[in-house]
Amino acid sequence: MTITEAREQLMALQRKMAAYDHAMGLIYYDGNTTAPKDTAANRAMSLSVLSEEMYKLSTSDETVALLEFLDANKDELDTHEKRMVYLLLKGIRDMQKIPMAEYIEYQELLVTADDVWHRAKEASDFEMFRPYLEKVFATARKFALYIEPDKDPYDHCLGDYEEGLTREACDEFFGKLRSEIVPLLKEVGAKPQVDDSIRHGFFPEDKQEELSYYLMDKIGLDLGHVGLSTTEHPFTTSLGSHFDERITTHYFTDDFVCSMYSVVHEGGHALYDTGSADDLAYTVLDGGVSMSIHESQSRFYENIIGRSRSFCRMIFPKLCELFPEHMEGRTAEEFYRAVNKAEPSLIRTESDELTYCLHIMIRYELEKRIFDGELEVRDLPAEWNRMYKEYLGIDVPDDKRGVLQDSHWASGLIGYFPSYALGNAYGAQFLAKMKETVDFDKCIESGDFGPVNDWNREHIWKHGSLYKPVELLETVMEGKFDPDYYINYLRGKCSDVYGL
Repeated sequence: MTITEAREQLMALQRKMAAYDHAMGLIYYDGNTTAPKDTAANRAMSLSVLSEEMYKLSTSDETVALLEFLDANKDELDTHEKRMVYLLLKGIRDMQKIPMAEYIEYQELLVTADDVWHRAKEASDFEMFRPYLEKVFATARKFALYIEPDKDPYDHCLGDYEEGLTREACDEFFGKLRSEIVPLLKEVGAKPQVDDSIRHGFFPEDKQEELSYYLMDKIGLDLGHVGLSTTEHPFTTSLGSHFDERITTHYFTDDFVCSMYSVVHEGGHALYDTGSADDLAYTVLDGGVSMSIHESQSRFYENIIGRSRSFCRMIFPKLCELFPEHMEGRTAEEFYRAVNKAEPSLIRTESDELTYCLHIMIRYELEKRIFDGELEVRDLPAEWNRMYKEYLGIDVPDDKRGVLQDSHWASGLIGYFPSYALGNAYGAQFLAKMKETVDFDKCIESGDFGPVNDWNREHIWKHGSLYKPVELLETVMEGKFDPDYYINYLRGKCSDVYGL
């Protein structure tokens, strides 16, 4: 085999993998949006077959020989090809350590667990979900030890979503955040509370849907390549490549702000994915490099842009058009203050910027303790409720608004949650760099997202997974990650809204 033939086979292999990912992604997307209620078994069957074929393709002697040949001749490869070979070999060597039967069984489990989670949440019944969650946690830990037997299994899970991330780094990061956020929350609590009645009332779903498409267009999404649907827990997924992106939301007729910020959040994910350079399509480099950087984009658009005074001024005329009776006599400044109200609450996805990371810390601590054997899955509801009282000072009334509120564990996303908090902090540091060359507030208030999107595309999006997360971060930031940017951002926002 010549190096030219091997390079051609490398691209053909990745196109085939992308096709399998497309098929499996469509099944997942359908199951969480429009699929009939009692079709989980059908999806599990299809996914088990596709997972087996993907496993065989990835770990076959032919595939391994091809990648090892390319790795041995990497001096003849370009930068993109070297990174492709590295990522593919790493993934394959990890997969080879998991017995195929167990890998397929886990894929089937996740389909069933997700279906049961939806039912359990609706019924607010953790016990219905518990047996499946026990299997998910046990399998995730077992697979981590298969792949890296000498490594802390929870560190392995963290590294799945942010390469190189460890609990030691998380403990340091969260410790610093908590030492700053808790006193700041007390300062805010001592001030007169913000009136957020502007967001509460009756808001028809069709008008909220119109607002969703307005927001998607305004932030710069290409509606020819990005679709919108509804689901229980909003998410974003790429189907086969960055040319087909799907975002979802959930409408609440008594509070339009929940869906509004879900759309902007998921839209941030979609901007990152669709912003990948076209020549990365159908390769392992297509799409975001890590979930922390992915969440930096979603949280950047949701909060740094979406909860800015400039954005609230820009969008307010549209709110008046869609909800004229409710908005009569109201102002953009009232709306800005309402969406920046800082107050402990039950639901992570609806929480304010100041308390959000406390929600993440609770999930992180629970995951660690389960992996360490200090906490049993059956005890999660009681411990969840205790920690919400300790961290946020609130009582959890039921499982639906407590331990069952997130879909992540049902999908096997253990170790994911810290990505949200890191993403918040990355975004604040990105903002500081962006403002050196972009008139951020002027762009947002005028509704011209072009310069902001162009900056993100040039510095972050177009690279896909070409660089390691830390390499990309330090290039964009022109230095090391510093959480003080985020802490200062939070203090500045709270000072503005509450007059600290």
